[in-house]
Amino acid sequence: MAILNSIRKRGIFLILIIALALFAFILSDVLTKGGGTKVQDTIATINGTDISRQSFMEEVDATQRNMGPNSNTSQAVNMVWDRELRRVILEEQYEKAGLSVEKAQLDDALKTSLANNPTFLNEAGQVDDGKIQEYIASIKASSPAMYQQWLDFEQNTAEGVLQRTYFNMIKGGLRTTVAEGEQEYHFQNDNLNFSYVMIPYSKIADEDVNVSDDEIKKYVAAHPSDYEVDAQADIQYVFFSEEPSEADIAEAKTETAALLNNNVEFNQDTKINDTIPGFRNTKDYEEYVNANSDVPYYDSWMFKSQLPATVADTLINLNDGDIYGPYKVENSFYLSKVLETKKMPDSAESKHILIRYVGTMRAPETITRTKEEAQKLADSLLSVVKKDKSKFAELAAEFSDDSSSQNGGDLGSSTPGRMVPPFDKFIFNNSTGTIGLVETDFGFHIVEVGKQSEPKKAVKLATVVKNIEPSKKTTDDVFFKASKFEVALKDGDFTELAQAQNLEVKPVNNLGKMDSNIPGIGANRPIVNWAFDEDTKVGDIKRFSVPEGYIIAQLTRKNEKGLMSVAQATATVKPILLNEKKAQKIRESITGNTIEDIAKNQGLSVQNGTGVTMANPMVGANNEPKVVGTAFGTKPGESTGLIDGKNGVYKIRTTAFNPAPKLESYVNYANQLSSKAAPASQSAVYNALKKKADIEDNRATFY
Repeated sequence: MAILNSIRKRGIFLILIIALALFAFILSDVLTKGGGTKVQDTIATINGTDISRQSFMEEVDATQRNMGPNSNTSQAVNMVWDRELRRVILEEQYEKAGLSVEKAQLDDALKTSLANNPTFLNEAGQVDDGKIQEYIASIKASSPAMYQQWLDFEQNTAEGVLQRTYFNMIKGGLRTTVAEGEQEYHFQNDNLNFSYVMIPYSKIADEDVNVSDDEIKKYVAAHPSDYEVDAQADIQYVFFSEEPSEADIAEAKTETAALLNNNVEFNQDTKINDTIPGFRNTKDYEEYVNANSDVPYYDSWMFKSQLPATVADTLINLNDGDIYGPYKVENSFYLSKVLETKKMPDSAESKHILIRYVGTMRAPETITRTKEEAQKLADSLLSVVKKDKSKFAELAAEFSDDSSSQNGGDLGSSTPGRMVPPFDKFIFNNSTGTIGLVETDFGFHIVEVGKQSEPKKAVKLATVVKNIEPSKKTTDDVFFKASKFEVALKDGDFTELAQAQNLEVKPVNNLGKMDSNIPGIGANRPIVNWAFDEDTKVGDIKRFSVPEGYIIAQLTRKNEKGLMSVAQATATVKPILLNEKKAQKIRESITGNTIEDIAKNQGLSVQNGTGVTMANPMVGANNEPKVVGTAFGTKPGESTGLIDGKNGVYKIRTTAFNPAPKLESYVNYANQLSSKAAPASQSAVYNALKKKADIEDNRATFY
């Protein structure tokens, strides 16, 4: 009690101490992140231009929404990053070139973009300046969000104009001279005949040549532009899965089976026991399923092909009222009752004329008719097509408020459950040729039922699905095993301990700072961020919780941006160095000066090449540009020295040089070169600018 009183007396003092401690913690975090607040507020700096964290995050959120529900944050981050990087780099070039967008240019570009939007078209089908201004005025007054979208649209359009102008200027400067055209003509058409001998590198076994790690390292250092890599890390991990045990599965089956029977529950209000109908006796299956199943009630006809493969034959052959289960499908137990059976087509073609009205789902702003006006128009069109079906396509093209109007209203073939329920019910419950009016959330549909498949047996099921979950005992056991393994790693080897416990060690190599997907795990930025954290050292271990259990990971390699390590470069560099050393051994083994002497000495035959060009430098079956280039430097009757080619050591004797006849003009060849260069110029220029740019990328700090 005395201690409590002492604390109360010093309450303000303690609060101040806690506040100072929190401030010191935050300040320390800021300072260790790179000094000052710049990194905290800036997602990146590109050639001195800062990209705000706030604006970048807003762009990421908007992009992810536009990408739909299946997108992930990493995809959106990368898309926005590529867009912002391009914008900043190119805007710098526009400024240097003195480029700007004139109002007339912007107006023309806007009109081109809006050419297919009926909101902005006049009676002649042309974009109307007055309608554009009217639209801007209306959204500016009524919807700030839509007005901002319009401003963004204008900005994007202006950037598009600048980009086209900039790259068109570059393409305009890519002119090939006639002299270059003449050179290209001879490159393609001058040819040589020669005799040669080739001693292949394969004559010397790889194991007879030693390439050291130090030699690989020196080669990489001598060719830095070929072996530059961004910051990378390697990890290895083991996965402790919280899978249900056999006991959990048996318990889940018992609990699912119990749902079949009535349940007696004490009613606190009436103070008597109530009998709650089970799955076998319930009167309202939709309500029962929604109350007791992990998957909502599915009100649709199902064919054999749509049923779980392991029980499809059984379920499709049940009769009305039959119950089957519990049966196991993957990680769930099922109870199914057949509510109805019938024969029906499993596909049906259809066409429609959609008449929307204000307030219907996805109705564009151009729709202004009321529901009453829409129904009146729909009834009128229905009357016409019932009298004369041949007019359906014509009326659909004129009146239908969706993209099917371009196909005469044709919606193609669909399966049961694909369309909205009222539409779906109409085309599968009526025979081919039936025409009627259907109302859905999209508006009124004048529908004609098309060709249907042969009827097959279908069932309508009420199905309770209960997921099999690991018990608390199981999750506790998994947690204990993961913790025990983690503790043991402090004094033991990761791989040896994993093998001793029959755990699979999964290596993941060459992770990048902004990677998100980890093989075998899926999207997991926390693991990637940990691997690249400045405090994480090679050999460090950390446990991560994932939805299915625990990951225990070890960092096995971490390289900052720079040259490849020996391990990374070996696969590429070692074959190069092997061939260099083999070439030296081959040279040392050669006696004689002529190709005939060398061939005899090496147990080979002299071969011939005919009509070989610089454009297609094939020596036999091998592409050897260095060898052919050297041969073009000799005169007929002369021999080259020994040449280290891509596939072996060569010696060539030229027998004939066949120059192509002169042309009156080489303009066509010059034009060919220009046409080849232009398409690739845009990406080549941008990639060069990006490579040259000074980029400080801090995305990994926030994502």
